[in-house]
Amino acid sequence: MPEFPATVIYDEKPISVTRPQTTGDDLWLTLEDLAAATGFEIKPEGVCRDDVCVAIPSGRADAFLRSAGGEMRFNLAEFARYLEQPVAHDATHSVWLFGEPPSAWQGRLNSLIAPDFTLPDLGGNLHTLSQFRGTKVALACWASW
Repeated sequence: MPEFPATVIYDEKPISVTRPQTTGDDLWLTLEDLAAATGFEIKPEGVCRDDVCVAIPSGRADAFLRSAGGEMRFNLAEFARYLEQPVAHDATHSVWLFGEPPSAWQGRLNSLIAPDFTLPDLGGNLHTLSQFRGTKVALACWASW
């Protein structure tokens, strides 16, 4: 299993991890790197961050945790899949991007208020959606693919 430095982007914060192990779509982090990159820690209750803990599914511990080279590692990509959290991986540049899990954004749809974002116009001037709050806005989107 190769060990090369990687960039993990979690909660929109990039962090460099020096000893991740990758196999296909799996990203195995040391427990120290897991805590530094995501704020999650392994506790008897499961995978915890602040006061929220996610139990590791029974019978699937090997998909999430393993000992390698005398240290415990956690499969962050498998955890993201379990939470139905989007993951994008650029193997060429060794970058892993973890989006928000559905539970974080489901309530936003109920409000019918679009999340704030900033985009350039054709002249390169930046415009933020919140600048237009209170007025009707039509967005035209296009992609070449």
